[in-house]
Amino acid sequence: MNQGNGGRQMTAPGDQPGPGAGAQDRPAAGAQAGPAARPVLTAGRLRIRPGQPGDAARLRVIRAEPSVARWWGEPDEETAIEADLAGDSSGVLLVIEIGGQVAGGIQYHEENDPKFRHAGIDIYLGGGFQGQGAGRQATALLAGWLLGPRGHHRITIDPAAANEQAVRCYAAVGFRPVGVMRQYECGPDGTFRDGLLMDLLRGELTGP
Repeated sequence: MNQGNGGRQMTAPGDQPGPGAGAQDRPAAGAQAGPAARPVLTAGRLRIRPGQPGDAARLRVIRAEPSVARWWGEPDEETAIEADLAGDSSGVLLVIEIGGQVAGGIQYHEENDPKFRHAGIDIYLGGGFQGQGAGRQATALLAGWLLGPRGHHRITIDPAAANEQAVRCYAAVGFRPVGVMRQYECGPDGTFRDGLLMDLLRGELTGP
């Protein structure tokens, strides 16, 4: 995926779809972005979209799958997932569909202090959709929107350092390791495990 939309459809309230992200698409220097947006992004059979009724229940089932819970822990209650889908002033959870099926969730958050402005991404996929390049495609798709129409210059992601599959996925999109955050996160077994901070700058995004 190139720095622009690479031919993919990217639309969101207030955004105009089109190639690349020219200066007219970006907030003025020092300006804060508006409220969290809920884009619809498509690439072939994969679609990222806002939440709909019933999505929270399906996402909770996915979060409870062993291959997901291993890294994410026990799933939140449906009401908490619904709140994430509704979003707030700094972040929002979106739904990943593949071939019309709910496959997982991808969320972004924004730091809008002009001195430190950047975005972060988290993603999970059901076991039946893992190992097929979908995570790489979804991450690249959302990153392209954040670096383009949303106007960010830097994106971070922080997988568990031991999650080699996730690290390879993000590296394939263009994320680079920044450093290991020791005992960063408490895992499902109650012990703290290291996290890997990775970041991606505008111009470094690559296609899946």
